[in-house]
Amino acid sequence: MNIGQAAAASGVSAKMIRYYESIALMAPSGRTEAGYRVFSESDLAALRFIRRARGLGFSLEQVGELMSLWRNEARASRDVQRIAAGHVEALNERIAEMSEMRDALASLVSNCVANDRPDCAILRDLTDPARDQRLPPAQPRGAESA
Repeated sequence: MNIGQAAAASGVSAKMIRYYESIALMAPSGRTEAGYRVFSESDLAALRFIRRARGLGFSLEQVGELMSLWRNEARASRDVQRIAAGHVEALNERIAEMSEMRDALASLVSNCVANDRPDCAILRDLTDPARDQRLPPAQPRGAESA
């Protein structure tokens, strides 16, 4: 099947398939004489594996490790469990951080008078220099998941 058919069958866009090949997350697909990619059932299984692992929030590096273990029939399941357990721990940390952010923002919203006057507790808090000392540096969106 061609890349469009593989994309439809796997749920992974053609652009992402090309990207996964370019970073060697998956082996390069076969090619026709005309140079078009040709995908096998095992390629589709790999794409589905990647899609599911990424859907669970595994990083590309972790997906690569998991795929390597998946392909290795002599693997030790403890190695797979170690990666997954580490990811659960990281998710728990992110959940705790996001819960703290939600609680802080909810507190600001509840303290906002929300009237026609210009004074705003939310804006005042966002510009409070004392708050700068307690916050981690801002990261570009998506920087932590690459």
